Amino acid sequence: MSLLQVSDLTRRFGGLVAVDSVSFDVAPGEIVGLLGPNGSGKTTVLNLLSGALVPDGGSIRFGDKSIHGLAAHRIARLGLARTFQLVRPLGSMDCRDNVLAGLAFGAERRWGAAATRETDALLARVGLGGRGATLPSELTYIDQKRLELARALALRPRLLLLDEWLAGLNPTELLEGIKLVQSLRSEGIAILLVEHVMDAIRSLCDRCVVMNAGRRIAIGLPADVLSDAEVVRAYLGDADA
Repeated sequence: MSLLQVSDLTRRFGGLVAVDSVSFDVAPGEIVGLLGPNGSGKTTVLNLLSGALVPDGGSIRFGDKSIHGLAAHRIARLGLARTFQLVRPLGSMDCRDNVLAGLAFGAERRWGAAATRETDALLARVGLGGRGATLPSELTYIDQKRLELARALALRPRLLLLDEWLAGLNPTELLEGIKLVQSLRSEGIAILLVEHVMDAIRSLCDRCVVMNAGRRIAIGLPADVLSDAEVVRAYLGDADA
């Protein structure tokens, strides 16, 4: 049974159809890549799934519940967490309190000493061990991404949406990031990731969904999808397809 079922998902901005009847599913523990050139509608899909935007049409089911049009905090408490393409730490709070916010407002709200221990464990897991008292503004951009991931994991998600989380990493950081994402799958967390780093896509994804101009143009195994003529045209243009 699918953990996430998306059927004919549609979102318009005036006369622009940013997401045009897109359908796909994600199974428990599966990693699915959501690919496509810039402006194809990928982040809009994540915004619709996480409740940041309300769909104009279609349906979204998470587990046995419809989450179509639910508020973001209600969707998060059902076990769907996300990171953002442009990181959004809580700037006035240190790293520990950023993660504690996820623990305090998730489905299983945790407080006190046990929550602090879990927070420190999450920070260490993403590579920020010993940085609990550091403000987000004192972190590098890459470490801010790590902080945001720790905060998302604090919600104990069943499905994690990663919006270009691996972008901008150097080769060593990329390998570490891939291993971290693989470890999340080993714990049964399903992942839908928007990504342009092809090494990560090939290493991580069980299946890929490719979008262009708001439409789904391909779905399948990474090797098959990345060699599909329509996908090559979407990325490179007709002269290179």
